[in-house]
Amino acid sequence: MMGGMASEETRTLKSTTPPGSATARGSAITRDSVAAPEEGAAVPATRAWAVRLVVVGIVLSALNLRPAITSLGALLEEVRDGLGMSGSMAGLLTSVPPLCFAVFGVMAPRLARRFGAGAVVCAGMVAITAGLLIRPYTGSTAGFLAASALALMGIAVSNVLMPVIVKRWFPDRVGSMTGLYSMALALGTAAAAAVTVPVTEALGGGWQSGLTVWAGLAAAAVLPWIPLVRDRGAAPAEREAAQRVSGHVHARVDGAGPVRQVHARVEPPTLRITRSRTAWALAVFFGLQATAAYITMGWMAQIFRDAGVSAGTAGLLLAVTMVMGVPLAFVIPRVATRLPHQGPIVIALGACGLAGYAGLYLAPAAGAWAWAVLLGVSNCAFPLALTMVGMRARTGAGVAQLSAFAQSTGYLISIPGPLLVGVLYQHSGGWGLPIALMVGLMIPQMAVGVLAGRDRTVEDEAAR
Repeated sequence: MMGGMASEETRTLKSTTPPGSATARGSAITRDSVAAPEEGAAVPATRAWAVRLVVVGIVLSALNLRPAITSLGALLEEVRDGLGMSGSMAGLLTSVPPLCFAVFGVMAPRLARRFGAGAVVCAGMVAITAGLLIRPYTGSTAGFLAASALALMGIAVSNVLMPVIVKRWFPDRVGSMTGLYSMALALGTAAAAAVTVPVTEALGGGWQSGLTVWAGLAAAAVLPWIPLVRDRGAAPAEREAAQRVSGHVHARVDGAGPVRQVHARVEPPTLRITRSRTAWALAVFFGLQATAAYITMGWMAQIFRDAGVSAGTAGLLLAVTMVMGVPLAFVIPRVATRLPHQGPIVIALGACGLAGYAGLYLAPAAGAWAWAVLLGVSNCAFPLALTMVGMRARTGAGVAQLSAFAQSTGYLISIPGPLLVGVLYQHSGGWGLPIALMVGLMIPQMAVGVLAGRDRTVEDEAAR
């Protein structure tokens, strides 16, 4: 994966099999016949520019994984009026992101194996750019949904592949690199929520232009991946692991004749991921935190506007919620990787969410800034979930399977939440029932998060 980012290593191996041994007589490969590298063998270092390119690509891609959603949340009322959407249809619109993430995310590992992760992420960024350019000008609800789905398809495959890239390129820095990625994601999310309304007003007040501007950021994210489109070799850490699994054996046949080199490569078996209780717990945890996040991104600004807060201030409040993830998304993964059990972090984040929902119900306008902060802290369950994906599997292949399973299953679980909020809001005429739903979902989120945080790996559970 992303192999052009590392040069090929060449090692000269010598035989450790003595003449006349079982291996020499029968050409059988034994543990003692695995060769060791000769002293002085040259191992070219990974090109520094390639590693930097991976980091830049990760950061720019992460910046683009939420603006398509939060920019729409800030202008949802204007989009509804412009396209003639009902409350239920708006709820369907806020459910499209998790649906696309579930449907297209499960395809990401297979696409990465066939085309290379760099090519898949590059195509994903192109899809985001095209979707954001097209959707404001379709002129119909169906067209708007289709163009949104195109952008969300690009987001979906990148969502799944980012933990895989981090695990394979930075196996000794999973916490810090996941934190960097999550911090950039939170920054892009917050920026779209904060500046979409002011930019819309500066461009003449049309919601179409306010949504279109984010295509420029997506286009910039295409660039770092272009040199990697044709690269399909192994990343440095992945290549080293392959060398540990691959035996390069020299054996003499009948004690005479030239040395013959035998390559014995052991391919890691595909995990039966559904046998792992931890995988299921992590998938449900991912789904419930995604439900809370998409309800927040899609509806929180509207809750504040219905409470009498201006559109601009409501957008800023949503931005505050999102920007809380910038520092915490860097801190939480680093702390999580140092703990044997991530359950206490899950409980703390859930408690903040419960307090924020209570505030939205009791005094949405009076304590708006406090509720925005609390819900922002609660939404940091997302970087925690990504970190646990990297911690609950030992190998890059295991992380790929776990990431695809947890995210795809999780996003399927999260689909009804935003839609149900829209239906409850339309039929009850207020926010009491939707907020009660949010509270009711937070309790099981905390429970399964504690189970997912236990110190174990899916490889062990799947094997049993």
